[in-house]
Amino acid sequence: MSRLILLALTLLLSFACQWHQPSKLSIHSNAQPQTTQQTEALIRESSHGAAVSTAGRFTAGDFARHVAQLKKRLPSNEFSIVVQAPFVVVGDEPRPDVQKRAEGTVKWAVDKLKQDFFINDPNVILDVWLFKDEASYEKHNRLLFGEPPTTPYGYYSSHHKALIMNIATGGGTLVHEIVHPFMEANFPACPPWLNEGLGSLYEQCGEEDGHIHGYTNWRLPGLQKAIKVGNVPSFKTLLAMDSNAFYNEDKGINYGQARYLLYYLQQNGLLVKFYQEFHAQQKADPTGYKSLQKVLSETDMDAFQKKWEKFVLSLKQGYEVTVR
Repeated sequence: MSRLILLALTLLLSFACQWHQPSKLSIHSNAQPQTTQQTEALIRESSHGAAVSTAGRFTAGDFARHVAQLKKRLPSNEFSIVVQAPFVVVGDEPRPDVQKRAEGTVKWAVDKLKQDFFINDPNVILDVWLFKDEASYEKHNRLLFGEPPTTPYGYYSSHHKALIMNIATGGGTLVHEIVHPFMEANFPACPPWLNEGLGSLYEQCGEEDGHIHGYTNWRLPGLQKAIKVGNVPSFKTLLAMDSNAFYNEDKGINYGQARYLLYYLQQNGLLVKFYQEFHAQQKADPTGYKSLQKVLSETDMDAFQKKWEKFVLSLKQGYEVTVR
């Protein structure tokens, strides 16, 4: 009998965990104006009495005050606001769609990234602006941020304290950009190759064995072409690149090489181990090169690069190649 009771309680708890999302609150912009106290009360009520927080950094009151100020900036009553700690999600799609993206993409990505990599949440409350199509994305970038977007997909702006997305292009860019503020809060000295490599790894991702998992994507053909013509730098060169070199000199190749180096580590079960090792040794190893050698157990990195290039050339978009 006790086993049956335990099983019933386990199933009940599993169901409750699946459907109860205490840190999410939808606030539709055409509702009657609310005081900060009223908004805070709604957030607390949605949490069944538990304060919404980000690792103890922000309270329900912090989010309420942030939302109250944000509502003053909304361009129209088409926008809805969803508090999804540690972010506030704003979108001009129907409210259920904004809620779905907040839970299914933002919360999922945050939970999985924190599970494997990050301890600290971002240092400030950040807005995630989800514009429904290209026209809305272009229009509202100029209206809200005073400039046209530099990418058709989306970007993270620490200056505007926002992730700004053309969500019609899919959620991959959103997951990519979520990596950046978490990297800022947890590994501010990380070099651009790791920051963009990890973001790029998860711009095409899913869940494997309960963990976030990157898949092959559109960056693969360009990298394969560069490998075939011998236009890929050594890993020592790539890892030592500063922001100017990484972003301005063969940017596409650099992104692709960084991504598929981390993909290789992932497929060998070494990615989390490498991140932890590099993070722990960042002062003595600012580029991550020594940490990479240690985790790979490789002394001859030229030989490793040839092995890695062979691995990359064997890949196809949509297929997994595990080399454990």
